Amino acid sequence: MNFSKDISNKLNELLIKNYDAEKGYLNAVDNIESDRLKMFFKRRASERSEFAKELRTEILQYGEIPEDSGSFKGTMHRNWTSLKATFSSNNEETVLEEAIKGEKASLEEYNELLKERNLPPTIDALLLKHKNAIQAAINTEKVQEELVS
Repeated sequence: MNFSKDISNKLNELLIKNYDAEKGYLNAVDNIESDRLKMFFKRRASERSEFAKELRTEILQYGEIPEDSGSFKGTMHRNWTSLKATFSSNNEETVLEEAIKGEKASLEEYNELLKERNLPPTIDALLLKHKNAIQAAINTEKVQEELVS
């Protein structure tokens, strides 16, 4: 496999994770009552949509084809979160816990890719920007979780 194909494959994996995260946040909006949390989740979904656009652009620049949807695993996780929220006494706290869990998984994916030393500087900078935004979201979600628990 050539260098650009290898990088594109790795970026496509992150792209799928961002599609899943965006859909997960939009799903969360449907599972809570709080207008404050709805806005918070909508902003996270919008941010993940922007990440996906940036990753698609990078993949296209390498002459490869970006993925166009999320994963089966992501769909299953969203369904599990909805079911769990339905039967939970504190729906908002449950949804936030799942959001934090998902963000931590995303953060690990970004950290793994950033460990590679052969990434072009533009991709490295883009991934670092995304990683920092995800970490900030985790920190904010933890604060939100404490407020609703």
